[in-house]
Amino acid sequence: MISRLINRYKNFFSGKFQKLNDTNFSLKLIHWLLPVFLFLTATFYEIIEHGWKHTEPFTISLSAEIVFFGISGPAAIALVIGYMRVLVKSETDARQKFEVLNRKLESEVGERTALLAERNQQLDDANRQLKRVDEMKSEFVSLVSHELRAPLTALNGGLEVALQSTDTLPPSSRRILEAMVKESDRLTRFVQTILDVSRMEAGNLTLNLGPVAVSPVLHRAVEVVLGSRRELTWNLPDQIPPVWADEVYFEQILRNLLRNADKYSPAETSIEINIEVCEDTVSVEVADHGMGIPLESQDKIFERFHRGETGESAPPGWGLGLYFAKKLTEAQNGKLRLRSPLTLDTEGPGSAFSISLPIVADEPEEGKNV
Repeated sequence: MISRLINRYKNFFSGKFQKLNDTNFSLKLIHWLLPVFLFLTATFYEIIEHGWKHTEPFTISLSAEIVFFGISGPAAIALVIGYMRVLVKSETDARQKFEVLNRKLESEVGERTALLAERNQQLDDANRQLKRVDEMKSEFVSLVSHELRAPLTALNGGLEVALQSTDTLPPSSRRILEAMVKESDRLTRFVQTILDVSRMEAGNLTLNLGPVAVSPVLHRAVEVVLGSRRELTWNLPDQIPPVWADEVYFEQILRNLLRNADKYSPAETSIEINIEVCEDTVSVEVADHGMGIPLESQDKIFERFHRGETGESAPPGWGLGLYFAKKLTEAQNGKLRLRSPLTLDTEGPGSAFSISLPIVADEPEEGKNV
């Protein structure tokens, strides 16, 4: 019972002391107690001075001094303290509102942070799933392409043997056989491209870098891709230094650029082949007079499976040639660039792809994997 009373009084006085520590409560006490104290002090002093010492009787002057010193002064102080209370209350209210907003903001930030972490985790999971799906797709395509090589090799061999005896075949059968050879060759190139892209993306494509003579490789690529059926415009310097590259894949890049120019330009127009020797690079450019490539498509032209034209009237293709050519060029420390349009001709503005490779100087490490 006694301990309960002690705790009750302790709580009561602790509450009072806590109120005394509160600024508003302290100002409230000062607001009322200080003017009263000053009033009583001034009045008592004036009464003693005028009455107890009998120096002056209780007259109007005493009343005036009491009013001036005992009332006006404390009243002025009360007004000042009241104004201070208003300011303090405004500051306290603003601080409380700020604390409420701060707590609300912290709560919202915590909720958004948790939500963002959850979304990031979901994105990471989705990204891992997409990577796994992409790996499975690449493995599947590589496996299918690898399995297609054997029957395609046998098919191409059989067609080549059949072509040797076309003199005994009627013209219609000969045309069908030639079309089969052409399509089989195209399918073989497609399968080989798929295999090369898969090996490159897996980091298993080996480049045998060494000095490569540009002119012979370029003429061989032109002979294989175009033969004599297209008009060509050559702009070659007298001396072309060798470049440091993989001869096989360098020729494959040139073939891709030549096929691209052949497919996307009218047959009656010429294809321009320009070679420029710079300080430390040799640039081979293949230009055509086709419809060109719109500016909005130029950033995507080197992406996988992206094609400049789509639909039934579009030239045949898979959208891998330029992607593979760019990756191979970069793997050989070179650059593949696009310029389009070349002219202001709206019917044939044209486009040009140029491959730049380093001139043989310091020999890089051979057998580079990409």
